[in-house]
Amino acid sequence: MSKRAVVVVDLQNEYLPTGKLPLVGLDKALDNAARVIGSARSRGDLLIHVRHEFPGTDAPFFTPGTDAVEIIPTVGPAGAEPVIVKNHPNSFRDTALQETLQEAGVEEVVVIGAMSHMCIAATSRAATDLGYRTVVVHDACATMDLEFDGQTVPAAQVHAANMAAIAFAHGEVVTTEGLLAR
Repeated sequence: MSKRAVVVVDLQNEYLPTGKLPLVGLDKALDNAARVIGSARSRGDLLIHVRHEFPGTDAPFFTPGTDAVEIIPTVGPAGAEPVIVKNHPNSFRDTALQETLQEAGVEEVVVIGAMSHMCIAATSRAATDLGYRTVVVHDACATMDLEFDGQTVPAAQVHAANMAAIAFAHGEVVTTEGLLAR
């Protein structure tokens, strides 16, 4: 078995245009994520799907038991691929992710999904902190416009700033083509 795992983070219905947190560029990210997932399956890489839920029925979004928390079918799990439910941006926090990676002897973690500035940043940094070679496939990730100090920061800038920070000290940042060419 490969020593690589692809961690598919939070590609859930809540991020679609019909959800409460629609993302900019999600269609392109989903297309690329599907390509990364397909390649991982053909290579025999471990695929782990992560799904965010906020505890309680009064959650503002990612409400348990709703369609919003379901993984988008085009990038969803197949067969016995594990699905880990998390309640925090860091996919390792209070989940079985670390244990699952250790049991499989994983050395490299490839991260794709949403949102670039939240769960992708937190998960990739945690993976690096835990000693994994960490790769983020930036064009298989998406985010949204943010507001700060009365200014709107466009999603493209939010994404670029976060990918630059990850590449600076927390892992390798590549394109889908770059990953598939390996």
